[in-house]
Amino acid sequence: MADLFKGYKGQALGLLKSYNIRVWSDTSVKTTRGDFRGIVLPRSENDDDRHIVLKLATGYNVGIAVETVLDMKEEGYKEAHYKIPEKEFPFSEDKPNVKLFGTGGTIASRLDYRTGAVIPAFSPGELYGAVPELADICNLTTEKLFAVFSENMGPKQYIKLAISIGKEIEKGINGIVIGHGTDTMHHTASALAFMIQNSPVPIVMVGSQRSSDRPSSDAALNLMHATKAAAESDIAEVMVCMFGPTSDEYGLLHSGCRVRKMHSSYRSTFRTLGDIPLAMIDREKITPLRDNYNKRRNDKNVKVLPYFEEKVALIYYYPNMMPDIIDALVDNGYKGIVIAGTGLGHVNKPVYPAIERATKAGVAIYMTVQTLWGYVHMFVYDTGRDLMSKGIIPAENMLPEVAYIKLGWAFGQTNDLEEVKKIMLTPVCDEITEREPYNGYLVFQGGIPEMEEFLKRVHK
Repeated sequence: MADLFKGYKGQALGLLKSYNIRVWSDTSVKTTRGDFRGIVLPRSENDDDRHIVLKLATGYNVGIAVETVLDMKEEGYKEAHYKIPEKEFPFSEDKPNVKLFGTGGTIASRLDYRTGAVIPAFSPGELYGAVPELADICNLTTEKLFAVFSENMGPKQYIKLAISIGKEIEKGINGIVIGHGTDTMHHTASALAFMIQNSPVPIVMVGSQRSSDRPSSDAALNLMHATKAAAESDIAEVMVCMFGPTSDEYGLLHSGCRVRKMHSSYRSTFRTLGDIPLAMIDREKITPLRDNYNKRRNDKNVKVLPYFEEKVALIYYYPNMMPDIIDALVDNGYKGIVIAGTGLGHVNKPVYPAIERATKAGVAIYMTVQTLWGYVHMFVYDTGRDLMSKGIIPAENMLPEVAYIKLGWAFGQTNDLEEVKKIMLTPVCDEITEREPYNGYLVFQGGIPEMEEFLKRVHK
C-alpha cells in the first residue's frame, strides 16, 4: 500500500487516501485557487506533508497546498519510470576525440523522486541516450572528477581539474569539455585560464540553467554546442559555452577571464563584460566574432601551473564599512585582499587605518571596481591617491572575481610581493585589456521608446 503513495505522509497522505488517488495517476484537482490537471508525482522523503505535486501537461511541476483542495478525481493511471536510456556510444575514426570531465553539474540528468535530487547522466552511454546528436560530432569519453555543487568548487578542485586536463592534452585529445554548475562557473573558468596556458586545443566549460526534466531546459543544446566547440573550433582557449539569447537559436563562446553570470535564472545568463564574445555557435557552424585569440595547434605542448593560495579574500565595499573587517583578515593570516570599490576604485576614510596596517604587515591589497565595466583610475580623486599612498594597487579592468582568483594563483607561486605584483599586472588571458570597445558595454533600459522599438526587432 505504501508504494501507492510514494514519499507522501501526514496531511498530504491523508488527502490522497481520502480521494483514493495514487502516485503516477492522471488527476484533476479543484482548489480554491483554480483547477489543475496533471500526473501526481512522488514526494521526496525530506519534503513537508502539506503539499501534493503535479506534473502539468506543460512539463512543469506545481505544488498544491492540501488546505486549498476542494475535490480530486483520478482520470487515468500509468506508472512512470524516470531513467535515461543508455546506448553504446559509437566510435568513428574520422571524428575528433573529446574528453568530458564532470564536476557535479547536471548537464544531462534524470530526477530521483525518492530524494527529489537530480541524478546526472554522465557515462558516454547515458549521454548518448540523452543526447544522441553527440555521436554526430565526436568520439566522447567521460571522467567524473567530483560530484559537488558549484558553490563547493574551490582551489583543491581547480588544481585537480587543471592537472587532469593537462594530462589529457599530453595524450593527444582534440578537445576538452567540462560540465559544471553555473553559479561559480566563471570563477573556475578564470582559474583554469590562469592554470592552463598555451593550450593547443579548446577547453570548454558548459552547464545548464534549467534541469533536464524541464521543457525549457538548455542542457542538451548547451552540451551539443560545447562539444562542437571542443571538437571543431580553432579557438584554443578556456571558454564558457552557454545560450546567447533566451531563445535556442545560438550559443556564445565567452573568454574564461571576461565572463560573468549576470542573471539568476535566464538561460542567457552568461555575458562577456568589457569586450565582445569570442564566437557564436549553433549546430551547423561556429562564427568567430573576434580574431585575437589563441589558435588550435597540432602539438601536445601545454603549460600547467596548478597553484593556489587559499588565504586570499574578496571584499565588496559598502558605505559605512568598518575597519575591523580588514583587521580580521589580517589577524587570520590572509596574504592578499581584493576590494571591489565604488566608482573609480574608492572606499571610505574610516577604513584607511586598517588598509595601512594591512599593507605594512605585508598583505597585498588590490582594487577593482564594483561597476564591473571600466577601469580602476585612482589618480583622479584625492581618495584614490590617498589609498595608493597606503599601499593599494589598482587592478586595471580585471573583474573582481577574476582578480581574486588571480591573486590566489599568484600567491600560490610566490610570497614575494613584487613578484606577486608582476604576475597580477601582466595579462594572461585578456583579464586586463588595453581598452574596452564601445560595444563591450551594453545595458538595455526598458520603457524608453527607442529601446522598446528596438526590442521588437531583436531577440531578448
